[in-house]
Amino acid sequence: MGSEAEIWRTDPATLGDVILDRAAVESQLDGCPALERVWILSLLGRDREAVAEGRRLLEDSQDRFRALLVLAHAYQRQYRWHDAALLHEEALVLADTRAREALVRHQIGRRLFNEASYADAAAEFEWACDLYRTSGRDRLAKASRQAMTRARELDRPL
Repeated sequence: MGSEAEIWRTDPATLGDVILDRAAVESQLDGCPALERVWILSLLGRDREAVAEGRRLLEDSQDRFRALLVLAHAYQRQYRWHDAALLHEEALVLADTRAREALVRHQIGRRLFNEASYADAAAEFEWACDLYRTSGRDRLAKASRQAMTRARELDRPL
């Protein structure tokens, strides 16, 4: 889901998703595809619903790749790092393009960042940046580069 109307954004300091217009985000739930619905529920902090719907989506999905990532995102929002990591590993196996691998690497970076493993997060963001760049996805490469820079700032000793 994109932020075309600026109803949410990613905070550059925390790399967390921030809702700017809760009513607009909630209105997106009606009639949206199941994949987006899981992501939106996570964004809204409706974690139990997101995980339950994410599990159902994964069970019923023909293409597990995106279902794995939205369920991993829901687990990350619950601080269930190990569960998210297992799904990320499966998604990496299914990533059949550089852009898809970059998407997984960026999500892994966010998980590691949230776990305060800043050096490891920076390495994943750098990898994602390179993959996005070689795929011609300049905007996404820039986002990964900014996340890498932030992780490196936090990895420095005080």
